[in-house]
Amino acid sequence: MILKNAGIPHVQEAAEVDEDHLKQEARTNHLSVEQTVLRLAAAKAMKVGTLHPDKFVLGADQILDCDGQWFDKPENLLAARQHLSQLRGKRHRLVNGLVIVRAGETVWTHTAIATLEMRAFSDEFLDTYLHQSGERILGSVGAYLLEAQGVQLFNAIEGDYFTILGLPLLPLLGFLRDQTLIEF
Repeated sequence: MILKNAGIPHVQEAAEVDEDHLKQEARTNHLSVEQTVLRLAAAKAMKVGTLHPDKFVLGADQILDCDGQWFDKPENLLAARQHLSQLRGKRHRLVNGLVIVRAGETVWTHTAIATLEMRAFSDEFLDTYLHQSGERILGSVGAYLLEAQGVQLFNAIEGDYFTILGLPLLPLLGFLRDQTLIEF
């Protein structure tokens, strides 16, 4: 949606990679969140890139890190409640990795980080938020949509808006312009 709204023509394909395995391997090898998110993005780009070797293929991933704990997208609203309860009153980082490959080679990488401070909201607020937001928050690693009512969960936000949404758009647009893949 971010690319579409920016007027960037593209085709979206899901990359079937075992993210849990890659994350566990990263933890075993003591990789940082930044290294891990780039590995995940690269695995996705390479997987799709094998089907389209003549194209520039973008892989992207995001990890939420709070005090060394990595969060995945919640499976249901109960898990979303647990996520938000754990994040309540704390700062966390959203770490994004972008990797572009072409013909089996990595041609560009980028890491972006946003830091968010969640306010110490009440259980009543949390119940209302979950009821009003519904299952659409399950697509977010933090169980919030900043572009909707999720913004009310926060005291402070440091970083690029698009990074929070999961795709650091401005650096990507710079790469696309440098490669003359877009003209404007």
